[in-house]
Amino acid sequence: MELAFLTFFCVTFPALILYLCHKFPVLNKIGAILIAYAVGLIIGNVGILPEGSENVLNMITSVTIPLALPLLLFSSDVKKWTKIAGKTMLSLGLALVALMITIFLGYYLFQDKLDNIWQVSGMLVGVYTGGTPNLAAIQAALNVDKDLYLATHISDMLIGAVYFLFILSFGQRFFLLFLPKFKMNNNTNADNDKTVDDFESYEGIFKKPILIQLLKALGLSALAVAVGGGLSMLVPEKSSMAVAILAITTLGVLFSLIPKVNKLEKSFQLGMYLILVFSLAVAAMGNIDKLINASPYVLYYVGIVVIGTFIIHMVLSVIFKIDADTTIITTAALIMSPPFVPVVAGALKNRDIIISGLTVGIIGYAIGNYLGVFIAYALE
Repeated sequence: MELAFLTFFCVTFPALILYLCHKFPVLNKIGAILIAYAVGLIIGNVGILPEGSENVLNMITSVTIPLALPLLLFSSDVKKWTKIAGKTMLSLGLALVALMITIFLGYYLFQDKLDNIWQVSGMLVGVYTGGTPNLAAIQAALNVDKDLYLATHISDMLIGAVYFLFILSFGQRFFLLFLPKFKMNNNTNADNDKTVDDFESYEGIFKKPILIQLLKALGLSALAVAVGGGLSMLVPEKSSMAVAILAITTLGVLFSLIPKVNKLEKSFQLGMYLILVFSLAVAAMGNIDKLINASPYVLYYVGIVVIGTFIIHMVLSVIFKIDADTTIITTAALIMSPPFVPVVAGALKNRDIIISGLTVGIIGYAIGNYLGVFIAYALE
């Protein structure tokens, strides 16, 4: 009975988190995922979890990420990727080059000081190409220890928060010291509000027509997971999870090319909800003492990656004459994930860059797992 209640709590409590974030702006600024982590760490470390809870929590984390990945990708407009402005696509390429340079730099600096640094490297590639879903997917693909995963993500949140404050405060003024100003285009504003809502709004998700669509989306996601699981049985056990995650990601992208699948409402939101369920469950398995005593080199590595990517990307943008706003929104989409793009665009007072920024973020979601797993095994 207690284990059944734990399962019910993990699956339903994120709904309360989302409601509170919607109701109270200050909580929304903190972020639903960070709140889920905090709640999970508390319930996992105060001695209230029943015996056998780790098996339940493991099951929840094992199921939610594979199911979430296709849901996050179903609404992707892959055709739009080829239509993205040339400067934005170039900026994306430069940002990825900057990221890889700093990943390898950090690896060689800390390879003798940080255990399983190859796994940390893979996770950082994932989180700074896509976001939390990619970080979690790569954690599963590489069988990363839960405490190492939490230490990496919490370090990412701390460094990311500082970077976010910099961008929102005087980031644009700083970039304009070195980069040209953005040229406004009045033709892109019309679709911005709808695009932002596609990421942020859970409104109407319990209405019958949308619930029916979500069941279809969940069924397709389960099919992708089943296929990925089947393929994973054809390879050695060591790489089975990596094959499963990459196969599921690929099927998510392929399903998005089917118009009826691409138009399923709220599939992205359902995927993000599952990420919240995962965050709550994985944090409940975390050991606060281990996190506190975790190697500080995880934090140092994350700091080098964020700051190094920022500096190298800016230098490359100067060389290739990318404007300040495009550089900022590209970096924000990759380092902080798509939901932050509208906030950054608002701080820049430039709505023209919202759609291109969101598109960059979605491309990151799609390629993050491939890059993260590839880099991790290359460095192992």
